[in-house]
Amino acid sequence: MIKNIVTGFWICGITLASCYGAVTYSAAKSVPEKKDYLVGLQYKKLPVMNIPIIAEGSVQGYVVANMVFTADAQTLREMPVPVEAFLQDEAFRYIYSDNTLDFRKLSRYDVTGMIASVKFNVNKRLNSEIVKEIMIENFNFVDRADIRS
Repeated sequence: MIKNIVTGFWICGITLASCYGAVTYSAAKSVPEKKDYLVGLQYKKLPVMNIPIIAEGSVQGYVVANMVFTADAQTLREMPVPVEAFLQDEAFRYIYSDNTLDFRKLSRYDVTGMIASVKFNVNKRLNSEIVKEIMIENFNFVDRADIRS
């Protein structure tokens, strides 16, 4: 009976010692190395923008725009302010104040000129070439009559 108890304690001791050794060895071996983030361009999607179109003293409808932009990933992480806010502001200002945007007389809209102007103004406001490219995901006009309240 005593041999069985001693053997049980012996097995428990060996098990605890081997577990301790395995944990200590694996913890010392797998010290995580600090890895740099992936460098390169990062795509960021802006929230949907609803921009009112005002003509003849009233709201005629809304431009609904979705945009995506690319910027250097490292620069985006280091920026103290979010670049998305500047992009939304510039896009809103450009579309809201654009006199050539008239949905009563449909014509082809100069999206390339809008994108170039927004990109230039954002980079100018941030004093750096941060925004590399702006892409339009969706650009629609919703007439006031089509809006349900």
